[in-house]
Amino acid sequence: MQNDPFRIRDHVADFDQIVQDIVHRSEAVRATIPMTADIAYGPDQTETIDLFFPPGKTSGLPVHMFIHGGYWRMFSKRDYSYVAATITQAGAIAVIVNYALMPKVRMATIVDQVRRAKQWVLAHIADHGGNPADLTVSGHSAGAHLSTFLFNSEHSPSNVRAALLLGGLYDLKPLQDSFLANEIAITDEEVARFTPLAHRHDPQTKAMVLVGANETPPFHQQADRFKEHLLQQGSPVTSLVLANRNHMDSVRDLGVPESQAGDCLTKLIANDDR
Repeated sequence: MQNDPFRIRDHVADFDQIVQDIVHRSEAVRATIPMTADIAYGPDQTETIDLFFPPGKTSGLPVHMFIHGGYWRMFSKRDYSYVAATITQAGAIAVIVNYALMPKVRMATIVDQVRRAKQWVLAHIADHGGNPADLTVSGHSAGAHLSTFLFNSEHSPSNVRAALLLGGLYDLKPLQDSFLANEIAITDEEVARFTPLAHRHDPQTKAMVLVGANETPPFHQQADRFKEHLLQQGSPVTSLVLANRNHMDSVRDLGVPESQAGDCLTKLIANDDR
């Protein structure tokens, strides 16, 4: 598996430095932005969300859910608090989602968890000042994959106004021959059930498919295929290649409102199509 295009560490020279940076940024956000931590959306200890609140208005706020990546087997919501900086600056409540990790659980459990997190938001976010009728979502890498299950046909209408999908995985089959075979061993059944390209999606959800210009070829190919898949289903979708960005600095940018990715997130929340 030399030169495995899915092993991000082999293609991002400063991988560890970026991870350290986002962890530090997340610590700063938790210390400075008003939040309510570790709200349970289910009975398992991994089934929690953190809410971050914008200044000013305290009712009827837009709501944005973020789902982290890590190939379904690493990281937690705590590592990605920094994304709330952009979300709250855009005037929305940030919902940062935690979920269980493979291989301790299988993908069916994780997909069910993020769906239940969304259902918690729809049912309870008004109690925290949010408007459940103005819900948007985003995710990075495996988180982009999981985000697609918040607006597919099994739950239509999805009640998701728009979705930002960054560096996503939309065809699981190639991952069976990647380094992940030894780490999470994606099964044939999981490929069949949880490949987004095999699903229909809510045509009322506007999707934005982003990929870094410096990503490896499979991420570009999968982004292109998923965009076409949504277009063929009649879904409104736009796409963008982020200039001079790789798999890791692109997601770090989600916490930087003035960056290209951060600007896309801000416009998604504001419902700004410019």
